[in-house]
Amino acid sequence: MSPVSRTISVLVVDDHPIVLDGVRHLVDSTPWIALAAYARTGREAITLAGQTQPDVILLDLRLPDMLGPEVISGIHRVASGARIILFTAYPDHAAVEPALAAGAKAVVLKDADRAHLVDTIRRVATDEPLAGTTPGSPEISQQLSRNLRRYALTRREYDILRHISMGETNPEIAEALGLTRNTVKTYVQSALTKLGARNRIEALNRLNELGLL
Repeated sequence: MSPVSRTISVLVVDDHPIVLDGVRHLVDSTPWIALAAYARTGREAITLAGQTQPDVILLDLRLPDMLGPEVISGIHRVASGARIILFTAYPDHAAVEPALAAGAKAVVLKDADRAHLVDTIRRVATDEPLAGTTPGSPEISQQLSRNLRRYALTRREYDILRHISMGETNPEIAEALGLTRNTVKTYVQSALTKLGARNRIEALNRLNELGLL
């Protein structure tokens, strides 16, 4: 029996193509979830939310044109019934609390297992109490650390791979993280070795398979 009595439509807002692949797999394997649309920018998200009126929105905290709190405010103007879940790799980002204050209902880490994501979508869509921890809490940070340790990745290596997944070059990553270009190159090579990847594309695909993107 389906855990919900109706299909839940989900708008996914993320600028990383790999994330879309993961969500499509989740939708295909969950009969009561339907993909309403996929947006890559905050402005596109607001437009599509108004057009599709989704039940739930999975919202990346950091988009190319806007941060989560701004997007949430815009969405609420055009789709007041949509319930928003922050979908992020950065639970300690300064924008998390303002996003929750703006109306986000929950935070799910991008490295969370798919069962947890599906359960959160169900609970948020049906107004059930959310089990788990609060954003930025030690438990959430420890969850990410545990998953990274499972594959011997350091948090710095993971952060750099996340920047790579956003299409950034080594110089751009070095500037963003306050590192030298050679240091970034060293971290990248170390991460590739640990993941058994021959290049960056293979590394990102591997992270996606492991549920870390």
